Amino acid sequence: MNRNFRCTACGKCCVGQLPLTWNDAEANIDLFPIGMVWTPVPASSKDFKLVSQLGATVRLPDRKELGLLIVPTSFIPASQPCPALQDNNLCGIHDTKPARCRTMPFYPYREERFQSEVLSVKSGWECDTSEAAPVVYSDLKINNRADFDAERQQLLQEVPLIRRYAEYMLKYTPTILTQLALASTKTKPSHIVTSLSSFLTATRHPNAQKLAEKQLPILSRAVSQTENKPELSEFHRHYVAWAKEMSFLAKIKPKSVTELS
Repeated sequence: MNRNFRCTACGKCCVGQLPLTWNDAEANIDLFPIGMVWTPVPASSKDFKLVSQLGATVRLPDRKELGLLIVPTSFIPASQPCPALQDNNLCGIHDTKPARCRTMPFYPYREERFQSEVLSVKSGWECDTSEAAPVVYSDLKINNRADFDAERQQLLQEVPLIRRYAEYMLKYTPTILTQLALASTKTKPSHIVTSLSSFLTATRHPNAQKLAEKQLPILSRAVSQTENKPELSEFHRHYVAWAKEMSFLAKIKPKSVTELS
């Protein structure tokens, strides 16, 4: 079955969390508040094989195996627009936008034959899926696949980095295994979130201090935007903790995280 799709630049999908390659996360470190989002994928899932190739795997105490999707993410609430979205609903970094934005609506962590499942348009989105729109998917294959292949290739290149991080965290933060096991039992997909500073430390990034200096004002702004908003308390808690960690990496000792802006 053919599937049609055309982006109408409505900006309606440019809200909430945005999964990134590490290359794109680093390039936009002074724009997005970055967190590391871990999603456990059971061995019974049709996505397990690909996630295991692009991410990592872990064996639980009961010997069950989990695939681990570990993704640098622009970690913002679903109610907030992307920091790059302009008042006219157009992207302010269109020419250099992340691979994830270029590949939409396709998803690189899913086998090509299952991509039809991610082509549904959410309520309120103004994507053109009429027969007048280009055919983007047919015979279980993606048409005009250059952007999809480029994102997939970037993810493959970053696998050693992601696995080094997973090994470090599982060794030095053993409670993370319990959290992942619990998340994997949820009916709906669930995840846990760790800090960018832990990733920079685990991978011994040579420019960790400079990246921390760029990320710190972004986290400080995020702290202010979520303060005294009970519905955003989870995000606020993460931002405050991450800003403290980033100030340490940046070798800055503010009296409070709000002084970093």
